[in-house]
Amino acid sequence: MNKTLRIGTRDSRLALWQAEFVAKSLQNIGILTEIIPVKSEGDLNLTTPLYEMGIQGIFTKTLDVALLEKKIDIAVHSFKDVPTSLPKGLVVAAVPKRGIYTDTLVSRKPIDLISLSEVTCTIATGSVRRKAQWLHKYPQHVVVPLRGNVLTRLQKLETHVWDGAIFASAGLQRLEITGYYTYELPFLPAPGQGALAIVAREEDEKILQTLHILHHSDSGLCVSLEKTFLKTLEGGCSAPIACLATLEGQRGYFRGELYDIEDFSKVYSTEFHFSLDEDAHQIVKNEAIKLLEKKKKYD
Repeated sequence: MNKTLRIGTRDSRLALWQAEFVAKSLQNIGILTEIIPVKSEGDLNLTTPLYEMGIQGIFTKTLDVALLEKKIDIAVHSFKDVPTSLPKGLVVAAVPKRGIYTDTLVSRKPIDLISLSEVTCTIATGSVRRKAQWLHKYPQHVVVPLRGNVLTRLQKLETHVWDGAIFASAGLQRLEITGYYTYELPFLPAPGQGALAIVAREEDEKILQTLHILHHSDSGLCVSLEKTFLKTLEGGCSAPIACLATLEGQRGYFRGELYDIEDFSKVYSTEFHFSLDEDAHQIVKNEAIKLLEKKKKYD
């Protein structure tokens, strides 16, 4: 490729880090790049909880339009923000090697995790999945909404009387956040958490070929399976969903959870192994359907 590749991204510090990571990877193989930041709808409205906005792709839509209008050549997203169905003409062209996928509790003061079930705490998060998982484990706690990019949420943590706030571990690690007490949580993550998605136009064959060099096949398969799980469940409910696919050799291991949106004490879970010689996506889809049937049976 002779032309400069225009990389679209949200303008938060974390999003820019992600775009710069991709830019450096492309520059290492001789591709000139230019980063073009934009503001997404999700960045402009910081008051309404995400799960109340009812919009798929709230952090990706603006970049999707820029891609389709050819104002940028590729877009870099956190994979968990990418909707299960992309607009016609766009594809996930590459998934670099996945980073850490866990969640982390961040606090200004030390927290005794062992005694959390015996006290009442106020925890902040803008994620309905994290809210469900936290209240499932600590039903006597209070969970309050928290919106904004990583730095904005940390600033709010500084100025509010909260016991802690929940963040994706990958964002804290990538931005080298220090000065807080941090506790890695044993929760299953959001589908695709910790991974990046590089989206391009389906018609741009040369760009797709170039981006394939950045693709990590194991990470790509795992997050694709997680999105299949999410898409299947989305067709039958609007409940909080968590899952994780991992690979070891020619075998994979999948764990998934579906929470009752009306009662977080109810969770429906699945776990299973699969072989890479099988149609893993169909296996995950079938297991998700079984989970939906199990939930409907008890509703």
